[in-house]
Amino acid sequence: MTSGNLLTDNPALYEARFPDTGRLAARWTEDCLRRHGAGRRVLDMGCGTGRDAAALHTAGRTVTGADLSEAMLTHARAHHPGPQYVRADLHGFDLGSFDAVVCLDSSLLYCHTNDQLDGFLASCHRALAPGGLLVAEMRNGAYFLGRTDLLDRSAVDEFAWQGRTYRSTTTLTVDRTAQLLRRTRVWTTDDGSPPTEQRSAWRLLFPQELRYLLAAHGFEVLELHDGPGPRTDPLWQQGVLPGTTTDADRLHVVARLCTL
Repeated sequence: MTSGNLLTDNPALYEARFPDTGRLAARWTEDCLRRHGAGRRVLDMGCGTGRDAAALHTAGRTVTGADLSEAMLTHARAHHPGPQYVRADLHGFDLGSFDAVVCLDSSLLYCHTNDQLDGFLASCHRALAPGGLLVAEMRNGAYFLGRTDLLDRSAVDEFAWQGRTYRSTTTLTVDRTAQLLRRTRVWTTDDGSPPTEQRSAWRLLFPQELRYLLAAHGFEVLELHDGPGPRTDPLWQQGVLPGTTTDADRLHVVARLCTL
């Protein structure tokens, strides 16, 4: 059977599948914000379970976490208090004025079309104070130019949670016409439940394409690189400066809203 998204519909299960006890993504983000002198007010678009938003709040930021999933927002309010949590669509939002907009874990790539990308970046432009920062972390479309290692075979994963074993089989395909990376994931459990199939997709953005889009919306790119970051190999560590290449499978960008 086909459902929504097992993990995002069940935030506690999501956190069990993707533990981040060291809050690496938030610490990487805070490092970017500090190095570039961002103010305190931060909007975390696609905040999910609220872990990163809460960690940024603990670091001294005034944080608003925004997500389209009511299940995620309910979980965030209950388990990761501190930020204000609101429902919003990253394709277009108006949530007030901020010193930085953060968009982690490929959330930006749920903008599948050019209109949706324009809507996100125009919303960021409106939301940011002069000189404000956009910090984003995502898959790198350039990685799939000539590489098929992530496409040639399905990825199988298994983990246990609350007495039940979950097994996933994930297949990735590239839709070149739509410029999307499409994912099909089949979940099975050891309790006899029928398999659950879910589908999702990310926009494949290329580094120079991203530079062009940011410039078109009034941003100056300060950093654009493939690592180290919170999901790279090796992982980012405090004090390690960003690299200069954009070849590996993750892409990291810090851009400043240009002042007139």
